[in-house]
Amino acid sequence: MKEPIGFERLSGLIAFARAGSLGSYRAAARSLSVSPSAISKSIQRLERHFGVSLFTRTTRSLTLTPEGRDLHERALQLLRQAEEIEQVAKSARSEPAGTLRIAAPLPIGLHLIAPLITAFRKRHPKVLIDLRLSDQIVDLVEERIDLAIRIGELADSSLLSRRLLPYTLGCYASPEYLARCGTPQHPDELVGHETVNLRYQSSGKALRWPFRIGDKEVEILPSSPVIVDASEAVLAAMAAGAGIGIAASFMAAPRVQRHELIPVLSEFAVERHNITAVWPESRRTNPAVRAFLEMLIELHD
Repeated sequence: MKEPIGFERLSGLIAFARAGSLGSYRAAARSLSVSPSAISKSIQRLERHFGVSLFTRTTRSLTLTPEGRDLHERALQLLRQAEEIEQVAKSARSEPAGTLRIAAPLPIGLHLIAPLITAFRKRHPKVLIDLRLSDQIVDLVEERIDLAIRIGELADSSLLSRRLLPYTLGCYASPEYLARCGTPQHPDELVGHETVNLRYQSSGKALRWPFRIGDKEVEILPSSPVIVDASEAVLAAMAAGAGIGIAASFMAAPRVQRHELIPVLSEFAVERHNITAVWPESRRTNPAVRAFLEMLIELHD
């Protein structure tokens, strides 16, 4: 007869699954809202029960032992099933409630998601928002993310998805800069202007500027005296008069409305349709996810 699994051992398996995925007790503790010492003690009890070491520990790293690797995927399955049970229970409520965890790149989080939060919570006051902003793509299941907003082509086809608003990628400059240096009428004239460009943190490469010229899209890599690795810094530098830069329309719009920036070369701007909301299959029926998606679609369709 099989021995029934106890609460202590079950909590140890959950701690083991999360620590193995995230690579540290501290990260596992944050994701489970407990202390690192609680994670450590739960895993130690589990190791004593199994009679094997699950991790090789040093002061700087935590790696799975061969025995730990064999057991980790099974522990992850248990964790995923537990989360699915939680989601099914939540979906039984008709009113959105609980914590909604949203992940997004910093620019999208600042300009698209954060401005919606107040209006969303007025409609659904029982929902708490946990917004996580990072340019790194996170694993939605392991990080317990309910909804993520991504920009670019999707690589993970296992996620449910919905395309969001189109936007334009175009040039801007401050009124002061244009009064001082003039306004270019064609992308070829950028060679005679000061420009501000973005360097991607992930690759270290500078952004190539796309333009629609006739029926073709061409790219230009300006020789910029100012290069920064955050899109918000591009906007700030442009507004301060550093030169012409390129930005997404949803990011530049507030500064355009405040007359800090003026669109330049608008007839050559390109349109993009690559902002996508994604969520795990287990969140399909989550009322809070559905409600937030509805607001995104309602405001940006």
